[in-house]
Amino acid sequence: MRRFSSQQIWRRIYAIDRKIFGIFHRHGHRLHRISLGLLFVWFGLLKLFGEKTTTSLLAHTIYLFPPEFVLPVLGWWEVAIGITLIYRPLLRFSILLQFIRVPCTMLAFFFHPEICFVHIPFVPSPEGQYLIKDLVILFAGIAIAGLVFSEESAHRHH
Repeated sequence: MRRFSSQQIWRRIYAIDRKIFGIFHRHGHRLHRISLGLLFVWFGLLKLFGEKTTTSLLAHTIYLFPPEFVLPVLGWWEVAIGITLIYRPLLRFSILLQFIRVPCTMLAFFFHPEICFVHIPFVPSPEGQYLIKDLVILFAGIAIAGLVFSEESAHRHH
């Protein structure tokens, strides 16, 4: 039976670690982008099929237009964001669509803090948590777009 020194064991562990994280590096951002896109399509379709979601609850309380108008618009808007995330050449449009959507949604924190918070400003209600999630998703989209931009720049210089 062959015995390995601790140095050999650590080298093998390091090699395995490099392989695993190499896979993450090669595929992680693409999987993140596609999964985010699928999430937007899914949540958008929920609105279009009339399912009750946090957005539909918010649509009854914070938007200036009737929920019957707002929910389909938000639903199609989210489907469009999802498609533009999934189909890489349209990624720039995804960020634009999100930048238009998120500030409008964030206005709820200012116009209806009593709906967005259980205890202002540190304990968000479920609706407030949903809005915070939207902000985090926007930043995830920005990170993905930044990576795609740097990849495109690297390809142009080679």
